[in-house]
Parts: sequence; structure tokens; C-alpha cells
Amino acid sequence: MSSSSKLSFTASSPLTSSKGLPSSIAFTSHKNPSTRIPARSAVFTPPSSLQSRAAPCFCNPVSARKGRTFSARASLSATMATGVKEVLPPALTSTSDPPPVFDGTTRLYISYTCPFAQRVWITRNCKGLQDQIKLVPIDLQDRPAWYKEKVNPGNKVPSLEHNNEVKVESLDLIKYIEENFEGPSLLPDDPVKREFAEELYSYMDTFTKSVFGTFRGEGDDKAAAAFDELEKALSKFDDGPFFLGQFSLVDIAYAPFIERFGPYLLEVKKINITEGRPKLASWIEEMEKNEAYTQTRSDPKELMEKYKKRFGGSL
Repeated sequence: MSSSSKLSFTASSPLTSSKGLPSSIAFTSHKNPSTRIPARSAVFTPPSSLQSRAAPCFCNPVSARKGRTFSARASLSATMATGVKEVLPPALTSTSDPPPVFDGTTRLYISYTCPFAQRVWITRNCKGLQDQIKLVPIDLQDRPAWYKEKVNPGNKVPSLEHNNEVKVESLDLIKYIEENFEGPSLLPDDPVKREFAEELYSYMDTFTKSVFGTFRGEGDDKAAAAFDELEKALSKFDDGPFFLGQFSLVDIAYAPFIERFGPYLLEVKKINITEGRPKLASWIEEMEKNEAYTQTRSDPKELMEKYKKRFGGSL
């Protein structure tokens, strides 16, 4: 399926009642971390998917955060290791020393406010891999030179250091973690659902471009059409409120972007993305119950300011 084509749907089961969901997604900001996790150099593995060509990536994290702690437990949608408590490390800057190189530790390099990195972070949490995959946050506004030299020549996040290689591209990484690490399955066995998952991954490019088009003042209809497609996609399977019925990597792929798009469209364009879209409203409500996801969210005010700074002049 080309990235510009619409999704195809063969089944539908719309909700009979439209609960109008909050005009925006509720966010809980991270508190600032205090534990330092080292980073290191690695062999770079070129990407095989087009994770970040959809639209401008707003992975411009704030400077180091301190003291962020959360308790991960099983949720309705996905499983996290029960009782896991994680102290999140501060973002590494240009003055930070690099971590040991290829010491056998698996590391996930992220920024705390990047939606692409958030996908992989959510996947790691859902599979209960907090002990197996160490977070290494990078301050992209003051990134260390060694990150480009030793970890990712593209100087972007996310990057996953595993088995003496560094792998990149968020969609590739969430699939890689699903296939190569233990934990709850995040993809169904049903081949029909797996095929639809690939269609939804491909549609991500069109979705984000359309919404960013509305951000740039190219017409509200672009974002409206994009969210209408998601509403249709959420109607394809009737065995659950998620894109494939049950929670999956597809939900993880879309969540960080819907988390950002919804509040911005509401505040700046006065567009409620859930109005007339009961399936999307239900999906957001269910995602709010998933701690693996909610514990990765950034300060909504901070995200809003970043988007306003980028797009405010054209709206």
C-alpha cells in the first residue's frame, strides 16, 4: 500500500453511543530523574523502514530531568513487570561522558519528548523489559558529540544498542523488540490482523503529513480526513477497542502522535478530534488506562509550547 493511499476496510462495528471524550488527552508530566545511565559506541545498522520521513520530528527535548520515578504494573491493555520501580536518568549533554562501549548492556537511546523514541520506550515497558533494556536519554538541544561518533551517525533518536550493534528507526525497533525479547506478545497471530497492521504502519506517513498540513494552515480538512481514516480503522475488528481489536504495536505506533496532535488542534484550531468519532474516543480512554504508555508522557505544556513556537505564526 502506498503511503498516499487510503486504508481499506471490510468490517465495521461502530459504537452506538458517542461518549465525547475529553477535549484533550490527559497528560501526566515526568518528574525529573536522578540516576545516571551510561551510553556507549556501537556498530551502526542502517534502517530498513521510513520511520521519520513523514513530517518534521519534534524531538527537541528539554534539558536534563531529575527524580522521575514510577511503578509499573499490569494494565487492561498491556503488561508491565509487576512492582517494577524505575528511576529515570537525566538526559546526557555535551559535557556528559560516554558510557562503556559494548559491555553487554542493552541500551535504548531516547529523548524524553520525542514521539518516535516514545514508541520504543512504550514497547520496552509493555514487555516488562525495564531491567533488560536501560534507558539512555539524550538532550538533543545540547547533545554530546560522542553520540554521533559512537552510537548513531544520523545523530537522531531512538537508537537501540543490542548484541554489539546499534539499530535505528522507531517502527523497525518496536518490531525488533517484539521479535527478539521475551514478554507479553504485542502482535496477534491472526494473519489478517498482521496484514492490516502493516497497512496501518504505512498509513502513518500520510496521517502525520496531513495533520502537520493543518498545523501549517493548509486547511482543517486535512487533519479531519486523517482522523476519519483512523476512526474507520478502529471499526475494522469488533473484538476490542484497539486498532487490531486487542492492544498491539499499532496502538504504540500511533499513541505518541495522537497524544500531541489532539491537544494542539483543540487549543489552536478549536478542533476536537473525538467529536463524531466514538471509536477514537474509546481508544483514547483505553490508552489512558495503560501505565506502560502513560508513564512515558511528557509535560503537555512543554509540548504545546514547542508546537506553538514551530507553527503558531501560520495559524
